[in-house]
Amino acid sequence: MGRLICISNRIPMGPNPSGGLVVALHDTLMSTKGIWIGTSGEIVENPENRLRPVEGGPFERMCFDLSENEQENYYFGFSNQVLWPLFHGRTDIMEIHAEYLDSYKEVNRRLARMLAEVVQPDDRIWVHDYQLLPLAQYLRDMGLSNRIGFFLHTPFPTPLALQALPNGTEILEWMSHYHVVGMQAERDVRNAMAAMVELGNAQELAGGFVYMEPRQTRIAAFPIAIDADEFRTLAEEQVQKLPAGVLKPERRLMIGVDRLDYTKGVPQRFKAFGEFLERHEDWHRHVSMLQISPPTREGVEAYDNIREETELLSGRINGQFADISWAPIRFINRPIPREVLAGLYRASDVALVTPLMDGMNLVAKEFVAAQDRDDPGVLILSQFAGAAEQMPDALIVNPHDTEQMATSIMTALAMPLIDRRRRHDALMDRLMKHDVAWWSKGFLTALG
Repeated sequence: MGRLICISNRIPMGPNPSGGLVVALHDTLMSTKGIWIGTSGEIVENPENRLRPVEGGPFERMCFDLSENEQENYYFGFSNQVLWPLFHGRTDIMEIHAEYLDSYKEVNRRLARMLAEVVQPDDRIWVHDYQLLPLAQYLRDMGLSNRIGFFLHTPFPTPLALQALPNGTEILEWMSHYHVVGMQAERDVRNAMAAMVELGNAQELAGGFVYMEPRQTRIAAFPIAIDADEFRTLAEEQVQKLPAGVLKPERRLMIGVDRLDYTKGVPQRFKAFGEFLERHEDWHRHVSMLQISPPTREGVEAYDNIREETELLSGRINGQFADISWAPIRFINRPIPREVLAGLYRASDVALVTPLMDGMNLVAKEFVAAQDRDDPGVLILSQFAGAAEQMPDALIVNPHDTEQMATSIMTALAMPLIDRRRRHDALMDRLMKHDVAWWSKGFLTALG
């Protein structure tokens, strides 16, 4: 068997690249002498039409640059102002412009031409995420017959939502050129299958296969995972290193960790906490919420709006309920290192993972892995996160229902130890069985 060629929009950078996807594919890339390919993050006036090596690191990496026009139209434009809101149920804020789609296609064609120079006949190719949907078709156009798989890290839209896109059926055509299309959750498989049949005139076959003449593609759920054992060890070490004053014995800590994105439901979370404080004055000064939300895509109106709304809500709640020794919400609008987050997860009594729509959400899994089994915290999880399919022993909530969310906060804070242990044991058992190695092995086995 040949190499594994892994392709994503951004290449993992640095001498020791980290992250869940890197951990998942590290051993396979090493054993097959594989290559990871993606954009460099550099914006240049005239990008070269060739891949260049990235020095150092545990496995081979190659990258390419984007021009300013490509960055604006391919990445910020079609990828993040069309596909991202479409795939997260926000067709109302899509910004559809012809130049966005033109650039999106051209970047993928350019990447296909560069890839054709390095791919060998027995290599397997694994393409990641919505920025690169057309890549297999363009590789096929160049005569490549390799096994090519695609994994979508976001949700997949319903057939009705997909019709909001002028080229919605073209997306289905792009998908049909992959041997395997992996989704995060069964709901996404159902949406994709329905779209292929209803809009793409495809035929659904047994075993998760769909036939769109003249090609056959398998569409299946491969829920992405974490190395639960590694993260638990990290959390045990890092909780001892948290700065003095972070934790107070008389105060329970709730935590939320999300990019500042309109899909993450942070304003709804704040409103629910405000409702909880309205109902339960006896909990004032005895509970606080730590919300960590690094900014993303600044300068885009939808993201500027969500930041303004979140800051106004946290200020309003603190202004209404805080006193000189306590603020209900600590809102941090910058990145926090992974190891510090691990310690904070372990120290927290409740995690609020309540996106309005999410592909998986690994924060939910990291929080569970980080907990002390003898005295675990409670996970409050949105029914709209892909993780909810695998984690039914969390407190599952509708993030749009403020009253239900407030009630769930009270349930989590008051939950007896025996119930917390029972829920945590069930959640942790699934995490250990379905870890990141299980995820990558499952997809690559299907790709064959």
